[in-house]
Amino acid sequence: MLASAGGALILVLGVWLASVRLRDASIIDSFWGVGFIVIAWVCVAVGHGNHSRRLLLAVLVTVWGLRLAIHIARRNHGKGEDPRYVAMRARDGRRFWLTSLYRVFLTQWVTMWVISLPLQAAGSLGGARKPGVWDAIGGALWLVGFAFEALGDRQLDRFRADPESRGKVMDRGLWRYTRHPNYFGDATLWWGLGVIALGAGLGATWGLLGSALDTLILTRVSGKPILERDIEQRRPGYRDYIERTSGFFPLPPRRA
Repeated sequence: MLASAGGALILVLGVWLASVRLRDASIIDSFWGVGFIVIAWVCVAVGHGNHSRRLLLAVLVTVWGLRLAIHIARRNHGKGEDPRYVAMRARDGRRFWLTSLYRVFLTQWVTMWVISLPLQAAGSLGGARKPGVWDAIGGALWLVGFAFEALGDRQLDRFRADPESRGKVMDRGLWRYTRHPNYFGDATLWWGLGVIALGAGLGATWGLLGSALDTLILTRVSGKPILERDIEQRRPGYRDYIERTSGFFPLPPRRA
């Protein structure tokens, strides 16, 4: 666990130094998924849980993390610093180079480390427990979640690239059944990783705390609530979309 924290901290501090030089704190968003990749492979290198399980988790996290990193980097390219960080920079002034360290980067580091508890649990326990039923169930959950997140992002990118979509609300494809298919997918795949960790034994149950934190952040803290408030202010039709569409779990749309 200490090695995982140390590996992620080195990455985050490196990105922070780059952000100071570039005057763009937004770059941390592109490295969010990369941080989990670092932790996953640290668990492979120094963990003493079942090697096959550690390797499985590392591969799944690498596939997810690389896709997410590339997606965010492409989305943010050429758009300048995220408005959230612009507001913080204006408020903190010349001190932002330092305040961003603990308000943005170290906060994400701690969050990253806690969410990755399934990886650390599987890396610490169950050395003699070979992959079995729990791993198969968790892998299936991960696959469903990854598909929702990747397909949801792809559908939204296509919608945004279409000039005819300007000012409209995305309610097609997976977005017809949930207002946040990408968030639902992310939460589902992390629960899948948590279930794989259970293959190391019931002693690894504490790893599910990471999956729970990921879901809490997406649904109650900085994901869904902030995004929906912003969109509702910019697009009048979004209120109707909220009324007829599930907020998280995919469900058939309600009648207007």
